[in-house]
Parts: sequence; structure tokens; C-alpha cells
Amino acid sequence: MTKSEAAFDYIIVGAGSAGCVLADRLSADGKAQVLVLEYGGSDRSPLIQMPAALSIPMNMKKYDWRFESEPEPHLNDRRFHVPRGKVLGGSSSINGMVYVRGNPFDFDRWEEEGAKGWAYRHVLPYFRRAESRREGADAYRGGDGPLVTSYGRIENPLYKVFLDAARQAGYGLTSDINGERQEGFGRFDMTVKDGVRWSAANAYLRPAMKRRNLCVEANALATRIVFEGRRAIGVRYLRGGREHVASVRREVILSGGPINSPALLKRSGVGPAEELRALGLPVIHDLPGVGENLQDHLEFYFQVASKLPITLYGRTSLAWRGLVGAHWLLRKKGLGATNHFEAGGFIRSRAGVRYPDIQYHFLPLAVSYDGKGLATEHGFQAHVGPLRSKSRGWVRLRSADPREPPRIRFNYMSHDDDWLEMRACVRLTREIFAQAAFDPYRGREIKPGADVVSDEAIDAFVRREVESAYHPSCTCKMGATDDRSAVVDPEARVIGVENLRVVDSSIMPSITSGNLNAPTIMIGEKAADMILGKAPLPASNAPYYEAPNWRTKQR
Repeated sequence: MTKSEAAFDYIIVGAGSAGCVLADRLSADGKAQVLVLEYGGSDRSPLIQMPAALSIPMNMKKYDWRFESEPEPHLNDRRFHVPRGKVLGGSSSINGMVYVRGNPFDFDRWEEEGAKGWAYRHVLPYFRRAESRREGADAYRGGDGPLVTSYGRIENPLYKVFLDAARQAGYGLTSDINGERQEGFGRFDMTVKDGVRWSAANAYLRPAMKRRNLCVEANALATRIVFEGRRAIGVRYLRGGREHVASVRREVILSGGPINSPALLKRSGVGPAEELRALGLPVIHDLPGVGENLQDHLEFYFQVASKLPITLYGRTSLAWRGLVGAHWLLRKKGLGATNHFEAGGFIRSRAGVRYPDIQYHFLPLAVSYDGKGLATEHGFQAHVGPLRSKSRGWVRLRSADPREPPRIRFNYMSHDDDWLEMRACVRLTREIFAQAAFDPYRGREIKPGADVVSDEAIDAFVRREVESAYHPSCTCKMGATDDRSAVVDPEARVIGVENLRVVDSSIMPSITSGNLNAPTIMIGEKAADMILGKAPLPASNAPYYEAPNWRTKQR
């Protein structure tokens, strides 16, 4: 079934977080013939499977598409790396493995934005279906799903110090940031099972690949959706130096992510007519929202030197890294078995903000996310950044050539409110690190630096140092069919054409308040029922937290 002109019931483009879910759920009956096209290859490398090695694969050409943004005009014209997984498992195979669902109010907002049936009460059952929580199930958490989540061991004492300092600063603690109450500080879940990265490939795709009715074509570059009129009838792709055509009986489903899904739609003639005509592409359907509405999270690293040598800095030499790697290879335990983002929190930047708009990841080491900016001393840091920027960007084609990467501009920090929130991030974080819990450990402030106090100084620091948290999304926005900015309807069907859906983080109407892997997997779970024509899971009536004083107090 891999030869040119083969026919399938479903063709899924992209074996990422949502695509792996679909591959499993759509082939589960053993009857529907399902083809998955993935440009990347095997995910079996220890560099992918060892959680602590997370910064390595996301910076390797073998596993990363190596996208780069256009110069960002509000951030000193800097270009930003936009890592996207080019491997089985997609970005779930190269991400930081932090399992954050988002705030319940995010999904209620989705419904208000036109995504009917995607409120928190509707999506919570799908989060639960996906998850197998090592600490057990409850009204919010799943206990027998494919995606295993677990807590780190919190062995380094600085995790507890961070939580104690947050409490001393007047913030609440939460027993579960993915449960009833996101707001506050607590442990972070990670998608790690028995010391191994539990990507969507490990959780969903690999078990499903044992079925004879599922075909996974790796190293296959989808070049164009084939249409008959406005009905999708197949996909053209390149593999092994040859062009292949796979035809479809039911539906083509794009799960290439927030960069590749809109790019493939456009190359296939679905998108803003003016952009397509300028590149000599035929216009199947003028859909102006394709590639627009791009959103992301920015963050910076608030770094403090440690007076005591208890950070992970003492384990960063080549010899120590070799020992850590060997221990992991032999036993899947030790420092190699965690992503080290074991604690964090969610707070509101100011009074009048209904639910948290700032996120923290705490790390007992001073280092940049890409692993290159390691401090030269013992230190610790908080990754901190706003969660719901009002800035909007775009993904647009550079040419009609599928091998040519698209143009990406986030328009970071183009809204005045973004600057207010970033300044709050600096000042509120400095206040947490100033608490008595840190007194025995706190040395000098490495970044931003004690002299970065005024609005002007903070803004200059942000322009120079802020980084992407690697959460691009929203470029094929889900909404009502009469919304000219929407690309898919609430059933994830591409508006104005037939037999074509998009199922990945690009269909989020607006970005969620946290890391994106968990909600993307949920999207795959919920869309699978829609594609199969199944009734949705019964809505949840589980309550969720809202700070009683949010209108008048910041905490």
C-alpha cells in the first residue's frame, strides 16, 4: 500500500503530537486504511529518549525543521529560532516534556471566540482520556490513557526553596496545576514514563504501528493536497527522490503544526487569494485567515548566583555528563531521567486580570534553553514570561517550492500591554527571589542585573534577551463559519472545501496559558471522535478555581 496511487480511507500529514493520536484512534477498528506521512525519520536516538538531553535534538538539523523568523522589528530586528520536530513524534520528541493543560478559562474563551463545543467542560473529558497519571486519577486527571505523566523527584533542595519563597511573597500553593486550581505554585508534571520521554510517538504511534491497516511513511515530504473541484481527493508527496500520489476515500487531515499546516494549505490553493496569485499558485478557495493570527509565548531567564554549591552546575562537566548518561542508559534513572522543570507556578500580573497571565518554570541551574548559554558559576533561574500576548503574527509562503521554508513573523511585543506584562515579570520575580527562603543561597543577580530597575532599563533588557518559549500556534484558527478570519469550523473541517481537516495546535483560536503539548494531544483526541462520527464524551461538571479578589488584588 506504499506505492504511488495507493488509496486510503484517511491520510494524516504529520506524525506529531496530534497526528500520532489520530493515527492510533482512526486505525483502532482494524478496518479503516490509514496513511501517515512524516518528513522526519526515526525517534529511537537516546538523545531524544533521555529527558535531560532535551536541548540537544531541538537544535539538530536531523530532528528539527530549523525554521527561523523574519527580523522582529520590536526586538532589535533579532531573528528567532522556531524549532519544530522533524521526526516521528514531531515536536513531542524534541520538546521540554512539561505537561501543562492550560487554564480552564482558556477553553471557555475558545467557545466565546466561536469554537462551539470546546469549552472546558467539553475538553476536560478528552484530557482525562489521553492521560495515565502515575499519581492516580481523579475528577480532573486520567488514569488509563496512553500518555503517561509523572512528577519529578524534587531532590534538589532549591525546588522547595522556590515554592517557600513564592508562599512568603503572598502567593498560594496548589496541589495540582492541571487540576481544579492552576493559579499558584507547585510541582510540574512531565511526559516521562519510567525515565523515558513519553512522546506522542511512544504513547500512541508505536503501539498502533503493529496494525496492518496503518501505514507510516517516514522521510515523506507532502507537497500538495490534490483537489477535484473543492473536494480533497489525495496528497502528493516526495519520497526517495520520486513523487508519489496517495488517494483518499474519506478525508485528508493536516497535522503538520502551526508552520507547516498553513504552508501546505497555501501551496495547495487554499488561503489568501492575493498571496497565492502573487506566487503563481492556483486559487482553489480564497480563505484569508490561513497563516494569520500567529501567536507564541516569550520568556526570559531570571538568573541568580548561588552562594552554596548545591545547583546542577556541579554536574555539567563532560565527565559528569558521561556518568549521568551512562546511568540513564543502564537503568533509566538519575539526573538523566528528568527534564529538571520540576516546579513552577502561575500568577496574575496585576489586579483586574481574571486568571494567571504569567508562568514560571524553576530550574536549579543557570543556563539557556538551548543549552549553549551555561553560566560559569553555581546559579539558579526562573523562566518567566506572559501567557496571553495581544501581538499577532503570520506565516506566509516565500515561494511555491515545498522545499523552501515559509516566512515567519511573530510581531513580538507589538502591543503596548505586552510591555506592561514583561515589566511585571521582572519586578514580581525579583520580589520572589528576595524572600527569606532564599537568604542562605542568594548571591548576585546575574540577569537582568540589579541595575535593571526603570521601565526603560527593563525594556532594553527584554529587547536584548527575551526568547521564544517555542509555542507557535493559532495559524489555522477555529471559529464560526461566518468568521472571515477562521480557517476551520468547530469540527476542524477546513471552511469552504470538502474532505479536509486541520488537527494540530494551529487550530487554537487563541493560545492557551501554558505549554502546548498537552492541549494539542487533547485536540487530537477530541477531533478523532468528530472524524469517526462518534458522540462526544459527556461534558464534565468539575469546578475550577477563580481568585475571589481578582478584580481588586494582584494576589
